Order: sequence, then structure tokens, then C-alpha cells
Amino acid sequence: MQAPVLVLNEQTQRETGHRAQLTNIAAAKAVSDIIRTTLGPRAMLKMILDASGGIVLTNDGNSILREIDVNHPAAKSIIELSKTQDEEVGDGTTSVSVLAGELLSLSEQFLERNIHPTVIVNGFFQALKDAVAIAEELSMQIDVNKPGELDKVVASCVGTKYVSRYGDLMVKIAIDAVNTVKVEDGDRITADFKNYAKVEKIPGGDLNESKVLSGVMFNKDVVSGTMRRRIENPRIVLLDTPVQYQKGESQTNIELTKGEDFQRLMQLEEEYVQKICDDILKLNPDVVISEKGISDLALHFFSKKNVSCIRRLRKTDNNRVARALFFFGSGRRVMLALEQDFLK
Repeated sequence: MQAPVLVLNEQTQRETGHRAQLTNIAAAKAVSDIIRTTLGPRAMLKMILDASGGIVLTNDGNSILREIDVNHPAAKSIIELSKTQDEEVGDGTTSVSVLAGELLSLSEQFLERNIHPTVIVNGFFQALKDAVAIAEELSMQIDVNKPGELDKVVASCVGTKYVSRYGDLMVKIAIDAVNTVKVEDGDRITADFKNYAKVEKIPGGDLNESKVLSGVMFNKDVVSGTMRRRIENPRIVLLDTPVQYQKGESQTNIELTKGEDFQRLMQLEEEYVQKICDDILKLNPDVVISEKGISDLALHFFSKKNVSCIRRLRKTDNNRVARALFFFGSGRRVMLALEQDFLK
């Protein structure tokens, strides 16, 4: 029987058996040792140069490890472990990486005594059961509606971060932000803060001036200086389609024989834009927000009706506006045009 042919990169190294186990442990320990000094109340910050050339100062395990470029599969597993911890829990990214590296380091002595890996893994599972049992005995119920109790939990997460000197402010901001976006559905509480809680950074000022807004803030101005900037209880139309003449999806050739034909072509484009604007103005809006462009002709029609316009808004911000008006707005109407047919 002919031996299988493997086509690998010239720099690929293949290891098996006991040597591969020790190499995996060494690689995992090397990654965990990188962030070991960032753990605890006396943790040091790491200065990281990211891909875009910016400098980041942080002691968050996931923020550090995601900037590291590694090729070893065991080292990648430690990085994925920290990433999963951040997505599922939001805290403890450094602890899980350091703990995983320490457990692998302790298992090395058992491998040296030729104990099979499955026996070592069974021992870890038994230790996990004992640790969970002890944690349940030490745990206590927390009433999230009682002032002070939830603050202590959040303060324990913020205490090791760089902003710990503004601990009370950061705790208040974190709790207010989650309470602002949370949705109660019976006994289930959902807080999708990653999509609906946004951190807007504005140069200048002091960190003590930071606060939570019960609404949406985005760095956009109205298209024209003559449009209203302050409107109370507005009627808002949210669009994800352009309010302008669109080019054909395929190559289109038009043959013009007279000057009147060109004028008629321009007139058809104006009529198309005017029809779109008329359909929107039938809803009697005060503000029109679009993710795409708004032509100058459309702005002319909107300005005549005293309608303020904001164009090229991010889709995430557009969704936040819809959610904010739906949950916090009384007497406000939100229309989201998801299909081009809406404007036909």
C-alpha cells in the first residue's frame, strides 16, 4: 500500500506524541504570561501599537490578546478563550487566560510521569465540580432593584481597570446605560448593550463630564444651514434607501437626436425625485433621516416644506434612532422603509 502524500508549507513543523504535548503547554503558557502582570488591583498597563498605528493603554486581557498575531494552535486557543469570556460574561478575560495557563503548567508534571491525558482531564472535571459546589455555597442573592447592591458588583469589575480613579462615576454610567437599553419580557430581561449602547468620544472636556443620554447621539448635522436643528416631538421618517435618481443596474445606452430630448431626460429624472419626495411628504414628517444620499433637488422640496434632513447615517445609528423612539417616545411615529417599493 502506497504511503499518503502530504503537501505542506516548507516552514510547517510537525510534532507528535509527548513532544507535541509539551510544546502545546509551552505555547499556552507563553500567551498567558503576557497578561499575567495585568491581573489584580496592582496590575500594570500594557502599551499596544495596533494595526492602524494607534497606541492603546489597557490592562484588559481580551483587548491585549486580540492584538497579538500568533500561529500556534494552542496559543490561539487561549486567545479564543479570552474572546469567548468577553462575549459571554464581559469580565474575567485576564483571569481565564492566566488560570488556563497555570492549569496546563500543573499538568506538565503528570505528563512527565507518563499519566495519560484523559486521566488528567478527568481530574480537572472533578476539580470543576468541587469548585462549582464551593462557589454555590459562597454565593448570595442580589436584588438588582435595591440601591447599592448592584453598585458593589459593578465596582468589582471596574476596580482593576484604568478608570478605577473615576470608579463611582463609571459604576453609575455603566448601570444607567444597561438600564436604559434593557427590555423586560415577563421574567426575562434582555440588555443588548453592544448594539444599542454606544460610546461617543468627543475631544475636549473632562472625564467627569461623561453621562448617559436617554436617546441617540451621532456626529451629524442637518444638510442645509436653513433647516431646523431643534424640534420638539418630531415626526421622523427613517430611510435606508437613497432619495435621488438611481442609475441602472446594467449598462444603459441612450441615443439623443435633438436638444429637446436631453431636456426631457432631465425632466424625467426630476419627476422621479419629486415623486419620491411627494410620497415621503404625505407622511407629514418633521425630520427625514436616510442611510444613503439625498439629492440637492430633494433637499429643495424638503426645505420648502420646512423638513430637516440628515443623510448618510450609519445603519447602526439608524437602528438606534428607531429603537429609542419606539421605547422612549410618546406620540411619535417612526417609519422605516426597508424596500425600494415603498417609494414607488
